[in-house]
Amino acid sequence: MDLPPELLRRAAAARRVVAFTGAGVSAESGLSTFRGAGGLWGRYRPEELATPEAFARDPATVWRWYAWRWEQVAAASPNPAHQALTRWEALFPSYLLVTQNVDGLHRRAGSRDPVELHGTIDRARCERCAAERPMAEAVAESPDAPPRCRCGGRFRPAVVWFGEALPRAALARATAAAADCELFVSIGTSAQVYPAAGLIELAHRAGACVLEVNPEPTPLSPLAAWRLAAPAGAALPALTEAIARWQPSSR
Repeated sequence: MDLPPELLRRAAAARRVVAFTGAGVSAESGLSTFRGAGGLWGRYRPEELATPEAFARDPATVWRWYAWRWEQVAAASPNPAHQALTRWEALFPSYLLVTQNVDGLHRRAGSRDPVELHGTIDRARCERCAAERPMAEAVAESPDAPPRCRCGGRFRPAVVWFGEALPRAALARATAAAADCELFVSIGTSAQVYPAAGLIELAHRAGACVLEVNPEPTPLSPLAAWRLAAPAGAALPALTEAIARWQPSSR
């Protein structure tokens, strides 16, 4: 892959870096994106499946869909993009991985402390008392309807649904890092889901160099100093190797 030397110089010199990932990263692991061509939301209406109101109205249908979704995620494996990002923890003195994805593939690839803005499908959470348990355990116990908690509440996936607020601590960490970073890399995201997409705008306003990795332009592409119009699984390993070669040996 032909990478601009000025991009590599800036990236190799950066000390504070944020990687911001979306569904396009996991698409290369065989998981459908939500908003791209052929995405899951092209076959289902979001308000029928991913809102608190939908769960209150028809919890069994919502639970079955998420149980199916969890099975797809459990069968998937991290791809070269996920694996490349684990190396960034050693490449940069200060690095934070922020993801909109709920599939847990970053953690399974070896990323130690990703900020999961939209929660995780690996966990189930009680709607009443907020107790958590592994999703695998909850699905095995009750694949066709949400199991009950000891408090009497129903378990639901520990993801952020439409109309719900992002986890306060996760958003605070991501916001602080975006406002302070030198390099902000937006990878495989449609840049349409707020407030998460606002992190790109925040980093740009704060003076960070923004790099976008996405086969297609997004609404926030004009903010990027550079665009790599390629799948993340191809672009990130090449970018990672090049940054490592360009960095001073003292790093």
